[in-house]
Amino acid sequence: MTLFKLGFLSITLLDILDLLIVTIIFYKVYQYFKDTRAGQMLIGVIILLISSFVFNAFGLSATSWLVNQFQTVWGVAFVILFQPEIRRLLIYVGQTRFFRAIFQTGSSPRSLESVVDASLKLSKKRWGGLIVIQRESGLRSYKESGVFMKAEVSSALLVSIFNPSSTLHDGAVIMQNTLVESAGCILPLTESNMILPEMGTRHRAALGLTEESDAIVVVISEERGKISVAEDGRFSHLDLDEMKLRRFLNERLFISSGE
Repeated sequence: MTLFKLGFLSITLLDILDLLIVTIIFYKVYQYFKDTRAGQMLIGVIILLISSFVFNAFGLSATSWLVNQFQTVWGVAFVILFQPEIRRLLIYVGQTRFFRAIFQTGSSPRSLESVVDASLKLSKKRWGGLIVIQRESGLRSYKESGVFMKAEVSSALLVSIFNPSSTLHDGAVIMQNTLVESAGCILPLTESNMILPEMGTRHRAALGLTEESDAIVVVISEERGKISVAEDGRFSHLDLDEMKLRRFLNERLFISSGE
């Protein structure tokens, strides 16, 4: 059914719906990438697409051909240069409420409470901590960089691991379901320039891992005792209190089966 005509084009309800869907997709992708280097490049790609359409409409074939060549180069360059951002975007899509409702397999309130309690105790003692909560992405290579434990999660265990006199306190703890899988783990450091100057190695490691996986990382600052949470390559919250930390983990934490 034709709604109206625009020159020689017949516009139907399906065309409007199609355009609306594409617009929403572009907007969501831009919103996700807007504070990253990929966001700036995405704007350039959109400008090239619009330019190509305009040049074609006015019959400027040579200019249109030149712009089309740039589109091909930019498309390939975008994929190569921004693999981490694209990987995070795909993980983000997989972690939307729709897909989580389909694939979620349960949650562990006791493990959650252990993390909250341990984080508060570490904060009060001014002991640094780095607690990784695995979700769907596999973290096997990072587990292997530490000491395998396969121990039941408890507040006392987490606090003892991050005791400054412990040989494992400088690394990260990786949790999966109700178990502390490994401790003293080495995580990748982010290369992002958007990290605050006062943030140390633990914060860089938290961002680095969440750039490459869908894990949630709880960071306890040794200098300030502040509790922060990293997710999707950025800090979702800084300086959390008990209630906010518990609410955040309740919303996010669920049991996964990744390796």
